[in-house]
Amino acid sequence: MFPILATERLVLRELIEEDAPNILKCFSSADVLRYYGQKPLTSIDQVKQIVRKFSKNYDDKNGVKWGIERKGTDGIIGTIGFQDWSQEHKRADISYALFSEHWGQGYASEAVTKVISYGFNELGLMRIGAVVFVENKASNNVLTKLGFKKEGLLRNYMYQNNVPFDANMYSLLN
Repeated sequence: MFPILATERLVLRELIEEDAPNILKCFSSADVLRYYGQKPLTSIDQVKQIVRKFSKNYDDKNGVKWGIERKGTDGIIGTIGFQDWSQEHKRADISYALFSEHWGQGYASEAVTKVISYGFNELGLMRIGAVVFVENKASNNVLTKLGFKKEGLLRNYMYQNNVPFDANMYSLLN
């Protein structure tokens, strides 16, 4: 059973194929992708395949991806989840993205806090990592505010629009 998580203002729930239009909107936005290290998504069918992959990753215990929804509203405002989840090594990496119209309202911190708690308390993780573009000041601030420690600089680690970018490597230990 997929875990549904709730915070004061948010519900983190399983992504479903009906979310495809919103996911496409988010992950085709130049603003959102500027610091994400991913090519823009281009079609509903592509998104539906990705949603099915997320479901398989959860079933296989390789990752978990939630849609972020504001309580009392329909439709997601972003995504958050763990990838590279290793049960053997008790670690996973966290990533998240919000639609740009929801930036600066504390939703990322609220969602990340809840997912960290779930990772440590329910999945038995001992380490949660994050890789963030150096230029992504907002995300760097969210992670440091929540106690993540910067472990180092990954030079030319991610490409966006064929341009290499350095990334900060963070971790939080249980």
